Amino acid sequence: MAAPAACTRFSDNYDLKEELGKGAFSVVRRCVQKSTGLEFAAKIINTKKLSARDFQKLEREARICRKLQHPNIVRLHDSIQEEHFHYLVFDLVTGGELFEDIVAREFYSEADASHCIQQILESVHHCHSNGVVHRDLKPENLLLASKAKGAAVKLADFGLAIEVPGDQQAWFGFAGTPGYLSPEVLKKEPYGKPVDIWACGVILYILLVGYPPFWDEDQHRLYAQIKIGAYDYPSPEWDTVTAEAKSLINEMLTVNPSKRITASEALKHPWICQRERVASMVHRQETVDCLKKFNARRKLKGAILTTMLATRNFSSKYDAHGRSIITKKGDGSQVKESTDSSTTLEDDDIKGYLPKQQTVLFKSETPLKLNDPTCFSCNGSDSSDLENSHYIPLTGESDEADEIRIVCPNKTCSQLSTSSYGSARKQEIIKMTEQLIEAINTGEYEAYTKICDPHLTAFEPEALGNLVEGMDFHKFYFDNVLGKNCKALNTTILNPHVHLMGDEAACIAYVRLTQYMDKQGQAHTHQSEETRVWHKRDNKWQNVHFHRSSVTPPFAMK
Repeated sequence: MAAPAACTRFSDNYDLKEELGKGAFSVVRRCVQKSTGLEFAAKIINTKKLSARDFQKLEREARICRKLQHPNIVRLHDSIQEEHFHYLVFDLVTGGELFEDIVAREFYSEADASHCIQQILESVHHCHSNGVVHRDLKPENLLLASKAKGAAVKLADFGLAIEVPGDQQAWFGFAGTPGYLSPEVLKKEPYGKPVDIWACGVILYILLVGYPPFWDEDQHRLYAQIKIGAYDYPSPEWDTVTAEAKSLINEMLTVNPSKRITASEALKHPWICQRERVASMVHRQETVDCLKKFNARRKLKGAILTTMLATRNFSSKYDAHGRSIITKKGDGSQVKESTDSSTTLEDDDIKGYLPKQQTVLFKSETPLKLNDPTCFSCNGSDSSDLENSHYIPLTGESDEADEIRIVCPNKTCSQLSTSSYGSARKQEIIKMTEQLIEAINTGEYEAYTKICDPHLTAFEPEALGNLVEGMDFHKFYFDNVLGKNCKALNTTILNPHVHLMGDEAACIAYVRLTQYMDKQGQAHTHQSEETRVWHKRDNKWQNVHFHRSSVTPPFAMK
């Protein structure tokens, strides 16, 4: 692999050609190496728009990709840093997505599925042997090297990948794509390499019948299924699948990660290493038909997301934690864009797309049947428009609550789409904010610390324009000021506006009106504008950041 010199400029070595794909902070273009005439795909990242954390992630992705050199992994050939741009030069793979290629084949059997998953497992085994966990194995990241028959499957997109030495298990953050997330991630337990094997099990299940093992229109119910491993092999489609294939799936979709098969062990499974003798060679037309529908749903959801970004329905960084929206590239994309362009707190890597409560209107070009599993928001309404716009969970996100709510244009359905669950959570955030302010008013530092994150960050006038972190700055006021300079105190929150960012993050903005009696018995009123960011950990809300506009009276300075 080339190790570019510090003075090297991209244009000295490569000629840029047409665009292949685009993301929030980057573009992928075909390029030609001047010295050899070889074609590559250049991922060009606009570093002016990146935060320090984004830089760390970019460096991590490049570092991981340099480690991995395998026939079944899209290879990084060069990494060049310039003043405002970083260039990552990858293999130019021209075969498109594996799942799209399968539905175009004239013949597809269980043995073909075995060959596909073997190549995927080979790539995963190489990753794991080099201390890398991919964390986002899914059909969109499985590409073919070329359009030639029998072209190699290539694993792409290491934007969410992490370095995990040995068999280490730890909480590395909530990351992945809903249908492919493992039980341990959903339970927020320590995890490691077995998460990739679970995703391989989901992929293998889809390869054999064309639909996923876990499905529910409600994402919370979907996660409940995954947590307990509630899948089955329904007739008639599974009747023609061999017992050995089911055996491998069972070993991959084992809820306990310590008992889950490893990549090395899976490659030695008879259904893989003895496929000529074990795997069925019968053409699976029903699987191909189902896979066409499965692919169509994925493409529709990707088109929705692309439409949103193109029309600026959401900004590239829409929340207080820096989550950003990334477009999914269409067919012909040669390198999968890194979709891990967001972060929540410290080590929590979350690949977020859209918050749960965002509502948009999107009409699919192809009408969807009301009994289609992707359509379920209309509750049986007989509007003629229902076949064109429905509530569809978005494939490709990572946060627990990320989804797109696609609303029918008629008033009744639009009203039905408003989530009472979201309203209840907004009230919960307002209540937590009131509790925090009450702890400030009464000078109860212990109660305050239970509600706040230990690494709480704040912008407030008393800090003289500096961002302060931790509790020491606040403790000073509790020890010396709060609750000591007034006889009576009342605080009112006016015009609270809550913005929900998934199930586990929220931002509240409000006017804080404080009435108090000083020690001389004089009544006073003070107003300030405040914004607080909340994050849910272990089922408890904690204030992680706040900003206040003006100096408050000496008894209520936090």
